[in-house]
Amino acid sequence: QVQLVESGGGLVQPGGSLRLSCTASGRIFRINTMGWYRQALGKQRELVATISSGGATTYVDSVKGRFTISRDDAKNTGYLQMNSLKPEDTAVYHCTANIYSDSLYLNDYWGQGTQVTVSS
Repeated sequence: QVQLVESGGGLVQPGGSLRLSCTASGRIFRINTMGWYRQALGKQRELVATISSGGATTYVDSVKGRFTISRDDAKNTGYLQMNSLKPEDTAVYHCTANIYSDSLYLNDYWGQGTQVTVSS
């Protein structure tokens, strides 16, 4: 019914930038909160950033000032702009979205994940 498709990951040097995107398709009435998680090798999954339907954002302390989460509701797409990347940002990044498929039914969906590697 609903699918999230991610893109934008890759290999980048320290100090570089990447923009991740996540597009939802299928039966969508309204997208509530969207967010990005990451999981590095040997570490727990970490919530990186969220954005509410009203545009309120949250960030984990380690990315504040460097990452920006945004959304384009006309395109059912969320973004994570990552600047000044550091090796410790290396991880698999997953988008997630809390979506109403109609006015009463709410569920969480996950993207397939995209690898971000920051290395010289």
